[in-house]
Parts: sequence; structure tokens; C-alpha cells
Amino acid sequence: MAKHFNGKRILVTGGCQGIGYGIATELWKQGANVVALSNQKESLQKLHKEYPSIEVVCVDLRDWAKTKAAVDALGIFDGLVNNAGIAKTEPFLECTPEYFDETITVNTKAVVNVSQIVAKKMIQNKIKGSIVNISSQASKAALRDHTAYCASKAAVDSITRVMALELGQFGIRTNTVNPTVVMTDLGRAVWAEQSKKQAMLSKIPLGRFGEVSEVVNAVLFLLSEQASMISGVHLAVDGGFLAL
Repeated sequence: MAKHFNGKRILVTGGCQGIGYGIATELWKQGANVVALSNQKESLQKLHKEYPSIEVVCVDLRDWAKTKAAVDALGIFDGLVNNAGIAKTEPFLECTPEYFDETITVNTKAVVNVSQIVAKKMIQNKIKGSIVNISSQASKAALRDHTAYCASKAAVDSITRVMALELGQFGIRTNTVNPTVVMTDLGRAVWAEQSKKQAMLSKIPLGRFGEVSEVVNAVLFLLSEQASMISGVHLAVDGGFLAL
């Protein structure tokens, strides 16, 4: 396999489970020096045991100050994937301020916090880097019982466009990948109930959910020099969901 990321140092938040695990390990296979950041200590330890050369960092993204200190101590990166996120379901009329705040903190504020630190060091070291933020089809289409989640991902899309506008002068590209339901272990469990599954599948023209590898491929493309003129876009990996 060609090693497109040979020698590149890349930070992946939420990099020890699901899509993040897929991104981190595929980057490693393609020659990158990967740092995986998460608050899931056991999953990080498991990842490090499987891939000893992947550096792991345990920090809770909900804590702005501790996250800033941890990321700052990691040094310089050529690329960043803001993948960490949470998603709980609450009907609009029952959406609580506590969950709304937590969702915005993890899914949105953490993107700003981590990206500020990484981008500043890219600029200081004249690195023409790439930042990919994992968003969702929920940023552009309403999903029942997903008030906080939809709001958080719509904000990620908007923030990404501003990042592309302001960081472009330094040669830093910023994009999002916006997946549909993805068949991680969690995704398979959440969407196992047939009526719920079929209701969502009926809205996807390709008639199936996404696989982790399909999201990983999109992320690695946007990180790579193959996407050297792409910035400020929202790449849907949704089987046509947003085309309806």
C-alpha cells in the first residue's frame, strides 16, 4: 500500500473507537505518526497495545483548560481530525439544558479549542496543514429527537467555513465530512430495531447505511495533497440522503 502520509504527524480526537479508530489505524498504515486523543482510557490502552507506535492521550474534551494544556504539550501537527462527539436522543419538547450544553461542549466547542492550538502551531512553523471536522447529515437535515445534535453539527459546518476563510491565507485547508448512519459497533446496536432501521433506509437512495471504511476514505482524501485545492466544503458520505 502506498504510504501517502509518510512522516506526517496527525492528531485524531476520539481516535480509539468507531470511525476514529478506523481513521487513526488507516493513517498509521499509510505512514503517519498518529496521536489518538480520547477520554476513554481503556479503549486508548487497547489501541496502544495493538499499535504501539500510535501515541495515546487521555483527556476529557469537556474541560477546556485541561484539553488546551494537553494538546499544546503534544507539539506540532501536519493534520488534525476532530472526530470526537456524543449523540443522545431527546424529543424537542424534552431537550434539557444540561444535555444541550454537554453536546455543544463536546461536539462544537472542542473543535474550536483543539483547532486553535493546532492551527497556531501550523502557522508558526509555516506548515500548510489540513483539518477535517467530522460533522453529520444531521447538520443539514432535521432528525427526530436530535435537537442538540443537529444544532451542534450545523455549528461545526459553519465554524469550518470560517476556519477555511481565515486560515486559507496560511495554506491551511479545513473541511467537513458529513456521514449518514455508519455501521460501527454502536451504529449496529442503535439501528438494530427493524422499523427504525427501515424508516431511515427509506430516505437513503442507495438503500444502505455507510461503512467505517467509506468515511475513513473520505477523511484521508481531504487530509491528503490529492485535495490540495479543496477547502470549506462539506463532503456528504450519505448514499444520497441529502439529495432528497
